[in-house]
Amino acid sequence: MGLKIKIFSPGKTKEPWLQKALAEYEKRLTGSIAIEWDHQNFHGEGSYICLDPNGMQQTSPDFSDFLYREFEKQGSRLTFVIGSPDGLPSNILHRASHSISFSKMTFTHQHIRLLLLEQIYRAVQIHKGTHYHK
Repeated sequence: MGLKIKIFSPGKTKEPWLQKALAEYEKRLTGSIAIEWDHQNFHGEGSYICLDPNGMQQTSPDFSDFLYREFEKQGSRLTFVIGSPDGLPSNILHRASHSISFSKMTFTHQHIRLLLLEQIYRAVQIHKGTHYHK
């Protein structure tokens, strides 16, 4: 069974350059992790990981270890939730299995999509032992 990540993120990606960058990372992940996007409202069902500025911060190698541990726990399927410009509702945050922060800085939800995909790709490369991370 292949690895799969579902990403909930509100709204469509509007900027062509960002669409191109996201497509590039999805292509790079082909054969390692399938990415599925859901641009609808997330209602907090099942196990999921929130991206939130107040979440835990990790190094990229730590994130790689975390990602693969979670794949083992969750049966090769993970769900990430990116908030809207207003952030995530507290009831969604409190029910998350984990909350991760990429930075204390503020980013648009569209930019976070790209940061998340790049870090997932980096995590795969770290796990495989390639030199991409260096």
